[in-house]
Amino acid sequence: MTGLVYKSTGSWYNVKAEDGTFINCRIKGKFRIQGIKSTNPIAVGDVVDFNLETIGDEKIGVIANIHDRKNYIIRKSVNLSKRTHIIAANIDIAFLLVTLKDPVTFTDFIDRFLVTSEAYDVTPVLLFNKIDTYTEEELIDVEYLADVYKKIGYQCFKVSAKTNTNIAAVQNIMEGNTSIFSGHSGVGKSTLINCIQPDLNLKTAEISEQHKQGQHTTTFAEMYDLSFDARIIDTPGIKGFGIVNMDKYEVGDYFPEFFELKSQCRFNNCLHIDEPKCAVKKALENNEIAWSRYKSYLQILEGEEENYRTDIYGD
Repeated sequence: MTGLVYKSTGSWYNVKAEDGTFINCRIKGKFRIQGIKSTNPIAVGDVVDFNLETIGDEKIGVIANIHDRKNYIIRKSVNLSKRTHIIAANIDIAFLLVTLKDPVTFTDFIDRFLVTSEAYDVTPVLLFNKIDTYTEEELIDVEYLADVYKKIGYQCFKVSAKTNTNIAAVQNIMEGNTSIFSGHSGVGKSTLINCIQPDLNLKTAEISEQHKQGQHTTTFAEMYDLSFDARIIDTPGIKGFGIVNMDKYEVGDYFPEFFELKSQCRFNNCLHIDEPKCAVKKALENNEIAWSRYKSYLQILEGEEENYRTDIYGD
């Protein structure tokens, strides 16, 4: 039998079979996918082949094969740098929820998510959430930040579940697609999904002081069928987004505004640091490239992990 993985708890997988029924499945033996040493060899969104077995009065599935993935989102754990985690597979749209406060989403986190999306051929969309809670000054900051990413070519929307702001626009992008909602704990992923599909009644929680600092959780991603021909994957809150297996000479290729200028650099393997006649550095000096983006690029090159307490807007 063939099915689609809707939920993974690490040892058991909830798989939707082709006839629409859900089967609890486990893996037989150990899987190694495309040489990836991951904490979860099977991810939500995977298409799998499984066989039915009867144990007592219960029928369970035993996964024997994973189909080739169209794409996936993978990250390196900040605290466990040698381990990786596949967040989801076979994704059409990756929504990243961004908040200026409670919790703060820093630009290095945004940029790492975008770089990974570019590298693994996933279409990212930025959702600046909770705009109903911001002051006029904070809304100006949101406009500035959104403008940085719009100029690069990314879709950006200011959204609010409370006031239904741009919810219809988000639904329009989701229609006919499998989407993922990602971001820090407390950015409002489940609340936004509940606004889009109220009968799901996903569990939400009040923001805590821990959430304001970004809390790493151990819950699992889960996919839901929506009423308007769409699937949504709700993910656990992510504290850090470490880049996986990326050569330093290819990092700049996943910054679209850098890649666009690459052919104008004197050296075709220019790292855009201290090389002469670098088109990226020239654009940076002319304020044609955002300094926050360049700082994120340098951090990735240097292998620095995100600093959640540094105010990048202060510069």
